[in-house]
Amino acid sequence: MTLIDNNSPIGVFDSGIGGLTVVKHLRDLLPHEDIVYFGDTARLPYGTKSEDVVKRFAFEDSHFLLEHGVKIIVVACNTVGSTAIHLLEEHLDIPVIGVMQPGADASVNKTKNKKIGVIGTSTTIRSEKYKQRIFELDNSINVVDQACPLFVPLVEEGFFEDEATHLIAKRYLEKFIENHVDTLILGCTHYPMIKNTLQRILGEDVVMVDSGEETAKVVKRYLESNNLFSSKSIKSGLKIYVSDLSHKFQEIAERFLQNSLSHIETIDFEQFLLEKGKDFRDHINKILIKDI
Repeated sequence: MTLIDNNSPIGVFDSGIGGLTVVKHLRDLLPHEDIVYFGDTARLPYGTKSEDVVKRFAFEDSHFLLEHGVKIIVVACNTVGSTAIHLLEEHLDIPVIGVMQPGADASVNKTKNKKIGVIGTSTTIRSEKYKQRIFELDNSINVVDQACPLFVPLVEEGFFEDEATHLIAKRYLEKFIENHVDTLILGCTHYPMIKNTLQRILGEDVVMVDSGEETAKVVKRYLESNNLFSSKSIKSGLKIYVSDLSHKFQEIAERFLQNSLSHIETIDFEQFLLEKGKDFRDHINKILIKDI
């Protein structure tokens, strides 16, 4: 394993491509930090898998990043955040930061009328993790949530300002208007791409909380307080690894990052896991058994 120091990269993983919106915020806020991104595109979506499978995937993805000597891991997958992040925090030797808690914390700080909305995938909303965190901070807040499963395919098709997106969003957002929410958590890493559409429907007075943006702020504060900032003066590097490369991945990735990409590397993830060996698999099994 690579020696970790201040100039080691930040690791980010997601089940697919959405986590690149988090990477964009990290690059904007921390321009001198190198980043290694892993998208487990061969095994997505995580949201349809059992909790045990998601937990196993989370450890496997994390260890891929550890092999690249990362100094901190950002879990950009809300499904992992709702099922497995506590295990990663407990069993990995480096800090782990998810997108859910920063988003929830920011919403509590921003709301004025104590009415917060949460949108996310069906799995994220069903887990109620955003709601639980908000209630930990202030149980007098009224939380209204709504699963928005059609947003991800619309975003990946590039339908950011499309009439179809507006009509679907208007239907999803009805309950937030009826309940007079003044703060909305974008609880999926794809959703910031249609933020303008959501804002037009809800009105300019509703504050949008981008969980990825809030997570980047938390990462910056952690690096600062632990003297882990990179000493490099040049612009950061970005390495993107995927377990399967679809024909549209680069096009969508460049759209999310708002930047061109020269190289995306496809890895044989099954071979990587095979090389990790039986001891690695047994170690994960023990952790999962204890968590039951």
